[in-house]
Amino acid sequence: MENLRALMEAVCRIAREAGHFLKEERKSFRREVVQEKHAHDYVSYVDKASEKRIVSALKELLPEAGFITEEGSAVYQDEPYCWVVDPLDGTTNYIHDNAPYCVCIALRSREELLLGVVYDPCRDECFYGWKDGGAYVDGQRIQVSNVQQMEDAFLVVELPYNSCQYARTGEHLIHNLYGKVGGIRMTGSAALAICYVAAGRFDAWAEAFIGKWDYSAAALLVLEAGGRVTDFYGNESFIEGHHIIATNGHLHSTLQQLIQEVPPLGM
Repeated sequence: MENLRALMEAVCRIAREAGHFLKEERKSFRREVVQEKHAHDYVSYVDKASEKRIVSALKELLPEAGFITEEGSAVYQDEPYCWVVDPLDGTTNYIHDNAPYCVCIALRSREELLLGVVYDPCRDECFYGWKDGGAYVDGQRIQVSNVQQMEDAFLVVELPYNSCQYARTGEHLIHNLYGKVGGIRMTGSAALAICYVAAGRFDAWAEAFIGKWDYSAAALLVLEAGGRVTDFYGNESFIEGHHIIATNGHLHSTLQQLIQEVPPLGM
């Protein structure tokens, strides 16, 4: 696709507008309007309204593209291009008036990611990039860290909602990393954690049982920032996957090996 940069700039505007909507709605948000999709996995009218706004704007931008969206307000019917949209990543954080949360928009073909935009209204930061164009935050080019040893690593180990399938894996990771690495965090927003890997703020991240909308936009940024993204098996063709690792590259094989020692049930 030609002129990805111009398209990306328009997507940044759409993501910012959606993020500002989230922030304004948060001022009068009431927890009693929240619905539970699955155990401890929540959705509200804000997620749904944000998604409708984003989808409407993207349809005008690229009418020939389909959609993969978290809340299902549009569909993908094997169009050559597809928008992957998370209108509110970090919903549980948002519900509890806790940062971070963000808007995520990616464009992909059938085979690869083409552009990604993640806007964080809490810090007013917009991460973005396009294929072979680099990764940026608010005009500044970003790159992954150069940390090469796990003992120095600052990393994210998220615990997904699928606790029955992931508990042993999570416990194994914490047992083998806690006290042996530079620091462990859980952010509550997969997209922003991955963006932080791209920006060198984190060195590695992994999470299982997540949707394409959670990681697609940010994953492209890690690749464009010089990092590595695979599924838990190490496959570079990860865009249909649900178990994802994103790192600065140096720490990838070590983190992958730890996960494979006690993989999630059903993986």
